[in-house]
Amino acid sequence: MAMRTRTFFRHIRDAFKSLFRNGLMSFGAISAVSMTLLLVGFFTAMLFNVNKVVTDIEQDVNVRVYIDLAADQEKQDTLKAEIEALPEVSSVEFRSKDEELENITKSFSEEFDLFKDDGNPLHDTFEVSTIDPSVTKQVAETVETMDYVSKVNYGGAKADNLFKVVNNIRNIGIVVIIGLLLIAIFLISNTIRSAIYARRTEIEIMKLVGAKNSYIRWPFFLEGGIIGLLGAIIPVALLWSAYMYVFHSGTNFLTGSNIALLDPNPFLYYLAGGLIALGVVIGSFGSVMSIRRFLKV
Repeated sequence: MAMRTRTFFRHIRDAFKSLFRNGLMSFGAISAVSMTLLLVGFFTAMLFNVNKVVTDIEQDVNVRVYIDLAADQEKQDTLKAEIEALPEVSSVEFRSKDEELENITKSFSEEFDLFKDDGNPLHDTFEVSTIDPSVTKQVAETVETMDYVSKVNYGGAKADNLFKVVNNIRNIGIVVIIGLLLIAIFLISNTIRSAIYARRTEIEIMKLVGAKNSYIRWPFFLEGGIIGLLGAIIPVALLWSAYMYVFHSGTNFLTGSNIALLDPNPFLYYLAGGLIALGVVIGSFGSVMSIRRFLKV
């Protein structure tokens, strides 16, 4: 056990020695990893936040039910119970016509002053939230057939188009992230492969003097992991600082709306952990895969 531990730390020492000895190639590999992970991290953060924003907009689409003016309190309670009984409905909130008039008056005070003596022409309403935005149209059509419903509004074609756009954005986002991950794997692996190719003579000499494959492989495995780790630190630091700035600026801009960016805690921790893990895993296994051809001497 002690022998294995000493051997492991020797491999770590050799990996760091190799990094410094081949400084120019190491710098090039680390730079390539940094640039690649910076792009992956940027687009990942952007796409996740776009998805968050469109989801907030999507969830803000409710069904507004205008209650017939002839409906008394008992009829309103019955109608509310019918709507709440629908399996697609998550909540039903009553808003009186007096509340509606007060809200409109605040927004258009001068115009409504002309009609203040004409009574309240508005309807009592129910604000209906659904368990899933995709069933909003279905709920609206069902509620519209109920007794004592004057009118139902959920945005119509605009809401339908919004849902289509949301689904397209999500699908495109998934494809883009997968594509970026594949590109990252390709670029980082090829960069490390090029660096190892330049040291093929060193590997062949070690093999010829009797070094076992595992003994040769371990320093390169660790070196690739270190390159991936160092290459991930810079993009993580840059993305962390940039996201905090954008988040605070965006929060001030979006105050008062139902839209918000992803909270830095825990999003940035997940993003940082993912980028570091991606860099280390691709760096380590990219190195191991790259030296396989040189071990066959």
